[in-house]
Amino acid sequence: MTERELEILALLKQDPLIAQQSLADQLGISRSSVAGHIMNLTNKGVIRGKGYILAESRYAVVIGGANMDILGRPLNSLQVGDSNPGSVSCSPGGVGRNIAENLARLGSQTRLISAIGKDTYGQMIMNQCQQAGIDMKGCLQLNDANTSTYLSVLDGDGDMHVAINDMAILERLSVEVLKEKEELLRRADLIILDANLSAESLEYLLNNFSDRPIFVDTVSCVKAKKIKPFLSSVHTLKPNLKEAEQLSGIIIEDYSELPALANWFHNQGVKRIFLSLGSDGVFYSDEGAQAHIPAIPIAMVNANGAGDAFLAGLAHGWIQEWGIEQSTKFAMAAAVVALSHLATINPNMSEISVNRIIKESTC
Repeated sequence: MTERELEILALLKQDPLIAQQSLADQLGISRSSVAGHIMNLTNKGVIRGKGYILAESRYAVVIGGANMDILGRPLNSLQVGDSNPGSVSCSPGGVGRNIAENLARLGSQTRLISAIGKDTYGQMIMNQCQQAGIDMKGCLQLNDANTSTYLSVLDGDGDMHVAINDMAILERLSVEVLKEKEELLRRADLIILDANLSAESLEYLLNNFSDRPIFVDTVSCVKAKKIKPFLSSVHTLKPNLKEAEQLSGIIIEDYSELPALANWFHNQGVKRIFLSLGSDGVFYSDEGAQAHIPAIPIAMVNANGAGDAFLAGLAHGWIQEWGIEQSTKFAMAAAVVALSHLATINPNMSEISVNRIIKESTC
């Protein structure tokens, strides 16, 4: 779906009987343009019949952090211990939320379960998620807690130099709260977790919903430790090499040893693993196929959010029932789209823009 179709779909979900003129007024476009987009959505099978009855479709549930990202970028090389001229920007972020927005922008039906405060940052996150087409009915909005913030400073090359996160509110996404979402989770075609969740919440989800495909983002070496006892319940795992080495206890001296590392995870029950190798690309394995795909060359603008876009690309590929090689190449191109914009989420993220990167990289 196009960006405009996603915006219209989000408004139709809120009010299936909304008039076309009201849609036009809210979106700042003509009524005839709205009619054209609705016809396209009808031809695609997304809308069925009068009253904008939306077709039942496969959907993913993402459970994880939702932050306000505060990003500092120096104009030149970073001078540690000094005040650096540069720029500071704010944009909604958080691993789980980022995955959900990228996935929705790619055109997959997406529901987010997270916790945000009823404050300015929380409202900004809510508004952007809804505009991107994410179903936010499963999110907690709390009066007595501050929305998570993630403060990062880039170096002169656009890579992260240091970051601080304040994610205490995510502890409120307890097992008791998650039990209230059981029906939503049972009906999901895919569940995506980030390791920012508490150990108790991860244990509950991985123990009770392993009949669903569960994708896990390890987030960091420290947080990855929480999922080690439950690897048998993980369908798809996306660690970087350091996180995979820590989880397995296997240290890689050469990339020729990557198949053995992947096989260790398969022996624990993980069905698919995607090892991020940074500028060297990705190694994937699903017990039937293993391959190392080199990275797509890119002039990086901002390193934040590339891994989240990659996992969203994998999830989109799973929902579309693509094979592992096609899904990996699509996910890598989605990461390139993310890397090419200063904001954590590239507003131009879409299936069309990702396929354009794939086409250009193979020319």
